[in-house]
Amino acid sequence: MKTDLEIAKAADMRPITEIAAKLGLSEKDLYMYGKYMAKLPLNLIDDDEVKKKKLVLVTAMTPTPAGEGKTTTSIGLSEGLNRLGIKTTVVIREPSLGPVFGIKGGAAGGGKAQVIPMEDINLHFTGDLAAVEKTHNLLSALIDNHLHSQKNNLNLDPRKITWKRVVDMNDRALRDIVIGLGGPTQGVPRETGFDITAASEVMAALCLAKDLEDLKEKFGNILVGFTYDDEPVYAREINAQGAMAALMKYAIMPNLVQTLEGNPAIVHGGPFANIAQGTNTLIGTKMGLTFSDYVVTEAGFASELGAEKFLDIKCQYGGLTPNASVIVATVRALKYHGGAKLAGLKEPDTEAVSKGLANLEKHIENIRHFKIDPVVAINKFYTDTDEEIDIVKKRCGELGVRVAVYEGWEKGGEGAVELAGMVKDAAESCKTCFKPIYEFNWGIEKKLDTIATMLYGASHVEYTTKAKSQIEQLEKIGLDKLPVCVAKTQKSLSDVPSKKGRQEGFAVKIREFEIAAGAGFLVPIAGTIMRMPGLPSTPSAEKIDIDNEGNITGLF
Repeated sequence: MKTDLEIAKAADMRPITEIAAKLGLSEKDLYMYGKYMAKLPLNLIDDDEVKKKKLVLVTAMTPTPAGEGKTTTSIGLSEGLNRLGIKTTVVIREPSLGPVFGIKGGAAGGGKAQVIPMEDINLHFTGDLAAVEKTHNLLSALIDNHLHSQKNNLNLDPRKITWKRVVDMNDRALRDIVIGLGGPTQGVPRETGFDITAASEVMAALCLAKDLEDLKEKFGNILVGFTYDDEPVYAREINAQGAMAALMKYAIMPNLVQTLEGNPAIVHGGPFANIAQGTNTLIGTKMGLTFSDYVVTEAGFASELGAEKFLDIKCQYGGLTPNASVIVATVRALKYHGGAKLAGLKEPDTEAVSKGLANLEKHIENIRHFKIDPVVAINKFYTDTDEEIDIVKKRCGELGVRVAVYEGWEKGGEGAVELAGMVKDAAESCKTCFKPIYEFNWGIEKKLDTIATMLYGASHVEYTTKAKSQIEQLEKIGLDKLPVCVAKTQKSLSDVPSKKGRQEGFAVKIREFEIAAGAGFLVPIAGTIMRMPGLPSTPSAEKIDIDNEGNITGLF
């Protein structure tokens, strides 16, 4: 069986100018990055066209540690829709080097449902992550320079600086550090740390920005810390936003690449979904909708995380109206939530599949809360039995939900035609059906209570004393009307990672809040969330190599 990299290398790549031509674009419209990649200028976006097109969101049931194949399904679905004669572009996030070198591998799809050039997309790509990293760290340097060289005329308390540094790598040793050591010429000593670049607020702001001017304003709104008197200090007060936006001149432009079958793909932005909004850029989505009849996009993890944030935050900010949603389910994930051990997921177990259906049913219910009828895609693995698949299909039928077996990994677009037909039917019957589950102007606790009870299955939300006092502070400084972007484990519908299946009647515990005023949301933290992952005992990086001719091996 060929690896993803071998399949990608065997592909007959078209020049990116040919892919652009499918969208009605010529070479003069592109910023070229070699023969097979290009950036698309923002002035190509037409908001009037955006409103006329169909937007399809791909989400999933609660995943196993390896994920259930949302990106692969998104890419394959776009191939299937194109095979039906529907002009479709897939718009997805770009990879972080952390997972590439860590445990999950790349993020360009898999099997015969990939975007290419796979090696370039997974390794540096067009430099967007590097630009985000430099932009973030420029603000970090300006903050410390303000403390050192400008005698801290803003009265910023070094103990209350919330802005860290970032690096696009899993490096646990950088989580907590002390800087400014070595004497009076080396800066002000203080505690800080590093997050991974995809967790940066710069990345979150990029993915919700409408244009460069809007991005600059968002950068100015970044909260960097508090004064000794507990007053907020923003990046605009140290005049950081202009230089930060200048570093993003090209990174803000969406990246055009292609699928294995030569259809257009836009890959742009990449915040994580358990700590940020988990979706590609608003700009990328609108670019795809400008030039295609359908756009297929995905949101990280499951319906209560990435999908909720896509539908409540991104769609409300961007004026988007999704027309259909696909829930990716796998037999292995159903077994996992039905009580099977991780090591035994390849073994037939119809009882575990039946028990695990409760988790899928909750995600179906969640999407329906947004007034969208979902389509379930059973992402088929070679270990799945017909009996196991039939159990899922039967239950979906009982719930009145469209369901298709998806075989895009093995067959590409051919294996997604059935799913594509169902998605088309769903999208055509939902022109303006979508409705968010909360409004931005609601109070913080009402927004959180709605999400927790409606989507997680909780009975109520509990707050620590610290979180309660922070809510009062947020109301005082006028940030309480921002949407909430809950930081929660992706391993469970609840806020406890070990709780599988469908939990009910539990309390969601909000420990504290982080303020992402630049991105435009608040981050209530439920449980413990890691912003700087560590490498596993045997990282993927140990398997990656390159020879003297530049041939890379070991990418998944």
